[in-house]
Amino acid sequence: MTARPSAAVTLSDVAREARVGESTASRVLRSQGSFSEKTRKRVAEAAERLGYTPNRIAGTLASTGSRLIGIVVPSFANIVFSDVLSGANRALDAAGFQSVIGLSEYQQEREEHIVRSLLSWRPAGLILAGLEHSPATTAMLRNSGVRIAELLDIDGEGIDIVVGFSNVQAGRASAAFLLSRGYRNIGYVGHDLERDRRAAKRFAGFSAALAEQGISLADHDISPAPSSVEAGQAGLTRLLERGTRLDAVYFSNDDMALGGYFLCQSKGIAIPEKLALFGYNGLDIARFTPLPLSTIRTPRLKIGETGAHLIATGAPPQTVDLGFELIEGATA
Repeated sequence: MTARPSAAVTLSDVAREARVGESTASRVLRSQGSFSEKTRKRVAEAAERLGYTPNRIAGTLASTGSRLIGIVVPSFANIVFSDVLSGANRALDAAGFQSVIGLSEYQQEREEHIVRSLLSWRPAGLILAGLEHSPATTAMLRNSGVRIAELLDIDGEGIDIVVGFSNVQAGRASAAFLLSRGYRNIGYVGHDLERDRRAAKRFAGFSAALAEQGISLADHDISPAPSSVEAGQAGLTRLLERGTRLDAVYFSNDDMALGGYFLCQSKGIAIPEKLALFGYNGLDIARFTPLPLSTIRTPRLKIGETGAHLIATGAPPQTVDLGFELIEGATA
């Protein structure tokens, strides 16, 4: 259940929590003037506990109402987030808001730094990818007093507005499709599941659906590097070199699956007769390969546009499931 964020944590709140005067708390947080190490630590811990961010917009300017929306995405290289940004900016432009974009590179620590910086300018709202954040980031978001939209996932508890689809169910649907086609020796090629929690949820859903039919993954290869065509090609290469008998491979996304597709072409491996391939995202390029990729298509533009629209119009806290579409393609 999502809930509207509470009022922003103030300097007075931090001072009260740290049991110091407001002027002392201010000196500590601005790193100016004199104070003891013990006091610095107490104030810093209180600020982190409460999710406090400084207000860089003072006086009458702050009271006029911000038209700024901060957006934090994990990657600019992945077209998925370009689509989300395009949809979000379409809605924000129509409502007279300006976006400022930060790149987290799938690092919670970096996301935390960006969120703290954006909140210090007192935006009207923040848009982020996913539901998993560091404890400090979650505290800042919950106590910021601004609207929050978390996109691309509904498997978990949101802070305010949540727009996306179930990654767990996307993984389960992918497994069900391959099983319905008679595949039983299925491998997996993916990227860093610790950082990309949405990919981890799809993998969990896929594995669970196989297990319910008494089937285990025949083999898997998970690269610590970000997803890419090259990483998908390398991952499938390693699976094949291990000699595991495979009749299908599930990839964490279409980038990785295209790498597998190109490898099969170069090795003369017939798709899907010798090896079936299944991806995720429904990228345009995957529709124009000689054999269109079997995959899950996600409504990325609509997700970005809906999340931004709900923030811009002051909609109540809610979760919006926009679903996904299974594309049968020709590779499975």
